[in-house]
Amino acid sequence: MTIKRRDFLTFLGGMGGAMLFDAVPRNPNIPRFSMPFMGSESSNQAFAANSSQLSFKPIKGVMPLVTDAIAPSRQSQAYKNVEVVDDLVLPEGFVYDVIAAWGDRVGDSRFGYNNDYLSLVETSNNEGYLTVNFEYISRTPWEQAYEKVIGKSLPFKEVDAALKAADKQEIDVWSLADSDPLKSQIALIAKEALTDVGIGVISVRRNPDGKWVRTNSSADRRITGLSGLEDGRYLKSTGPAVAIFRKEKGLGYTDQLGDRIIGTFHNCAGGTSPWGTVFSAEENYQEFVPEAVMADGTSLSPSKKKFSQDNVDLFGVASVFGLAGNKYGWMVEIDPANPNDYGTKHTWLGRFRHEAVGIRAEAGKPLVFYSGCDRRGGHLYKFVSTGIVKDPKDKANSKLLESGMLYAAKFNADGSGSWIALKTSTAINPHKLDVLGGKMLPLPQRPEGGVFKATKEEEIAEFKSKFKTLGDLYTGSDREKQGAILIDAHYAANAVGATCTARPEDTEIAPDGSLFIAFTSGSTSSSDGSPDLRIFKGADGKAYEYGWIMRLNEDANKPEAMNFKWSMVATGGEPAEGGLGFTNPDNLAIDRGGNIWMVTDISSDKYNLAIPNRKDKSDKPVSQSNLRGLYGNSSIWVMPTSGKDMGKAYLFGFGPMECETTGPFFSRDQQTLFLSVQHPGEVTGVRKDMAFESRKFAMRTTNGKEFMQTRKVPIGSNWPSRKPNDSPKPAVVAIRKIDNTAI
Repeated sequence: MTIKRRDFLTFLGGMGGAMLFDAVPRNPNIPRFSMPFMGSESSNQAFAANSSQLSFKPIKGVMPLVTDAIAPSRQSQAYKNVEVVDDLVLPEGFVYDVIAAWGDRVGDSRFGYNNDYLSLVETSNNEGYLTVNFEYISRTPWEQAYEKVIGKSLPFKEVDAALKAADKQEIDVWSLADSDPLKSQIALIAKEALTDVGIGVISVRRNPDGKWVRTNSSADRRITGLSGLEDGRYLKSTGPAVAIFRKEKGLGYTDQLGDRIIGTFHNCAGGTSPWGTVFSAEENYQEFVPEAVMADGTSLSPSKKKFSQDNVDLFGVASVFGLAGNKYGWMVEIDPANPNDYGTKHTWLGRFRHEAVGIRAEAGKPLVFYSGCDRRGGHLYKFVSTGIVKDPKDKANSKLLESGMLYAAKFNADGSGSWIALKTSTAINPHKLDVLGGKMLPLPQRPEGGVFKATKEEEIAEFKSKFKTLGDLYTGSDREKQGAILIDAHYAANAVGATCTARPEDTEIAPDGSLFIAFTSGSTSSSDGSPDLRIFKGADGKAYEYGWIMRLNEDANKPEAMNFKWSMVATGGEPAEGGLGFTNPDNLAIDRGGNIWMVTDISSDKYNLAIPNRKDKSDKPVSQSNLRGLYGNSSIWVMPTSGKDMGKAYLFGFGPMECETTGPFFSRDQQTLFLSVQHPGEVTGVRKDMAFESRKFAMRTTNGKEFMQTRKVPIGSNWPSRKPNDSPKPAVVAIRKIDNTAI
């Protein structure tokens, strides 16, 4: 689905007659322009005037844009030759400072790998706690640099040889005898990998020169993938799934730890509560532990997730330690200011491939959390608390997450939608396959447990006739059934007809209560599922890779409403095809001027992939997935939501080679934009001797004229040191203006 700028303007000015950020009542104790999106029509006009004047000159990227001020007739010449740089490229007048990088000391552990979501909880002016997610391990650069960065060696060669010799190049490490040397070797690698994921808290301070530096306080600490295993620092849990965790015997595997949980991993995006806690989203946990569960919510055996690897990832690293799969895939809450807090998993928020969280806490109303499941065919979810928020800044609000209901979104093609409760009495009503691009729907398999992939309408009809309500799919007491539903949330949502969406990667709430959602990719998948083509489609009605940003408004602006309105407000893709010039929108942030800041998430093997011709050797169009090579490196964008530039997208930055820029977060005074640079050199690893290639790209001007671009592309990365032959390392940076004024 594409959206023209006039439609964007109409929608932002519509939605019940309210301007985009004009529905928030003004606090008379706060100056009119010191709080984001405040005020009356007159203040809106002031914001419009300000936001139409960008605080930066957009950088020139690799693709002609409507906003780059180069006429279409001159674009082919202006973009004929382009050089990509292995650095974080920012507009003139901006700099970045590296705050921490993989391997740096944090408490009694180290700064982890592939830093993602960031949160600065400020304790005073120019000081606070920076909480950082560590998502996963990028095998190639991690192995290349491990000994140099960490200072010890691991048996990579021995395990690699064993995998190559194994059937299907995977090993059931859980079933190996404890005396088997291979089990010990895999355990060594797995322990270090799990140490490098999870959550970190580092204390920081801004110096008079504007630079943020670490202060190494007693609150600095790591919550790793193995916290609790040897140190007793277990994570806690709340909600109905605790009844499942406490089972000593079940249909499947139990770890005998009750409601205690060992570690957290695949911590991707997140959110910060008004009461000063940070929520960390466990996303692709299925890479480390089994995802599917039995009808009573207990896990499949660790032997079902075998140890393996490819050029980018490690898989099954939790199996050797016997971690129970049903304890991962949750939202983790941590209070960065409490050095004894190692996290709580709130099971009412559901278990799925969590990506981000939007928190709506308003006095006198229920507490509401939004989150997306980042998979092809994943759902958008909303939790509504039973209790009422009294003071949004009261830390007692965390208790509200212990009782409520989880809902999954159903989108209608006419722009309306509703919320479906994931409770035992909800009717079974799966989608028909003809609305899904991939013609496959994963559903709970009963009575065997696990999941089956329905590929025929007859299978859907049989499933619907056999099971009448969600409660029929699960066993145990009412509370145990509810816990099992939450553990199996994605497949339960499929069973009741929640809309299969296009990888919802961020959920950002504006102060007027409206929700912005970044849908990263509308492509189909034969393994996970596919989005609903009635909602997520290109101009030709087919699957659309490049993604969208959606705005959702609850009826009457009530957080607890069961109906909503939605519309796409930005579309990825080439300008010649109606897109804004980016692809695969990911994390979002909203500054106090009302601008949406967005970073992109392209598959690492597609960055700068040569496109010398838009047709392949068979004279068929190059796939949308491969065409993402046209877009260069991961990028940072700004989209004004008021003024004359509303609905346009401006290029603010480019990341280093093969990295993903993630987790944008503004300081309270807006003078600093914190950013994670994740997995530089993920595919190629170390850039050796400043190597580069010249590649050809069949580009288009904004009005559709084709031309050939020659692009100089570094091979691998040396970021952040940028010294020849240095190992690339994920790192967190603070972006600021040289004059230290507000961004």
